[in-house]
Amino acid sequence: MAEITLLLGGARSGKSARALALAAPPRTFVATAAAAADDAEMVERIARHRAERGADWALVEAPLDLVGAIRAASGRTLVIDCLTLWLSNLMAAGRDETVEAAALVAVLGAASAPVILVSNEVGMGLVPMEPLSRRFRDAQGRLNQRVAAAADRVEFIAAGLPLRLK
Repeated sequence: MAEITLLLGGARSGKSARALALAAPPRTFVATAAAAADDAEMVERIARHRAERGADWALVEAPLDLVGAIRAASGRTLVIDCLTLWLSNLMAAGRDETVEAAALVAVLGAASAPVILVSNEVGMGLVPMEPLSRRFRDAQGRLNQRVAAAADRVEFIAAGLPLRLK
């Protein structure tokens, strides 16, 4: 079985840099972000991340079909960045995040190569005032718990420093 690693932390905590550092070649970056043409900041952010990775990375864009991207990996180390955007995309598309999370955990159990997943820890702050925000926060917490249970290694990243949880 392939090693599954989950990296958790807050925004700009160093999760993505840690994921890139852990990934052994050959490797594929699985991007869950979908940049709209009218979102210049996101377009710039994606370009910056591509430049940071360098040319030796394959790229798969999977804003919704993360399970399919993992199945198609064929022996390459995967860095999935990030589960938080994936969940947001699922909810915006009206997909059942519980069913999708179960499918993700199942495919991780059958992965043929290492998988490194990045996710935000969004439940450490105030309780959101809006119902949709509370639903998202709760769904993200449940997703993180399910993936952490399936993972071989879980790290919490703060200020660029990893703390091994599992």
